[in-house]
Amino acid sequence: MKNAGLKTGLLAAMAGLTAGNVAAADYRSNPFTLAYEGAITRNAPGKVNIRAVTYKLNGLDIAANVYTPADFDPAGKYRAIVVAHPNGGVKEQVAGLYAQHLAEQGYVAIAADAAYQGASGGQPRNVDKPAYRIEDIHGMADFVTSFAGVDTARLGLLGLCGGGGYSLAAAATDKRFKSVATLSMFNSGRVRRNGYADSQLDTIQERLAQASQARAEEMAGGPVRYSGDADLTAEQIAALPYALYRQGYEYYWKTHAHPGSTFKYTTSSLLDLMRFDATDQIELIKTPLLMIAGTEADSLYMTEAAFAKATGTTDKELFKIPGATHIETYWKPDYVAAASGKLTAFFNRTL
Repeated sequence: MKNAGLKTGLLAAMAGLTAGNVAAADYRSNPFTLAYEGAITRNAPGKVNIRAVTYKLNGLDIAANVYTPADFDPAGKYRAIVVAHPNGGVKEQVAGLYAQHLAEQGYVAIAADAAYQGASGGQPRNVDKPAYRIEDIHGMADFVTSFAGVDTARLGLLGLCGGGGYSLAAAATDKRFKSVATLSMFNSGRVRRNGYADSQLDTIQERLAQASQARAEEMAGGPVRYSGDADLTAEQIAALPYALYRQGYEYYWKTHAHPGSTFKYTTSSLLDLMRFDATDQIELIKTPLLMIAGTEADSLYMTEAAFAKATGTTDKELFKIPGATHIETYWKPDYVAAASGKLTAFFNRTL
């Protein structure tokens, strides 16, 4: 690490990261550039199909994939799920994996790249502001509820990692979502503000000053500053203090890499991130809530804290997958199967 600011930015940025010895899922070998095992390779009759779509959201082009069930009939009435991707991720990674699994169970599922990220529009690149990520979720709901064959009265929401925290915020006020689930939820605001595991409480003001300076430089026409953009050696990765970060490099940079995926975000985004918390007004969620996390995830504390604060609904469950770390829920077959089975039962009951 070159300095404390870089280390802080890197540790704060790695919001969705899993374990070594993962089987590679090369996006280059998939015609849809999907980077997960078992991904669709062609749209075949009688099978789950994937449709690349683009729609406008606040003047920006949003790139999304819509997964439709086998023998999909546009004249039918299908339940639908909005899937929000992790921080740094794109729709072709774990969000696509779970969207495909849901489509295999008869749901229409949409996964979109966040505005300013992935294949979606917006400049500068990799702005990561909570208001934008929450608006992305509302925008996916807008689009999928106008999709032929979708029953607008049966819409659910699934948020993964950072997308899980933003999903809680979106579901607090968007009552189109009849139920909400999170997997390995990551409270981006808490981590950007306090550090991972609340380990950087003593540097909050210093980091806010850095973010303020970065915004001032942007507004003056200077360069856009980024946090979380680092090229670490194997030794540096091994020395990172949390499994989430170590395993994240393996997943995002090696086994499930995608060119649209990056850890970096504009440093000025921290002005918004550090005053955000995924649990703010969480009691406004009145719909059924399912929160899933691995027992060995060092991010589990965020799911447990949010679950305790979700007092607005009595229909809620915290489901822990024995032995799973945060990112192993992204790819490891046994853990994906456990999470998918729980999600299917939950959405079947609540939608």
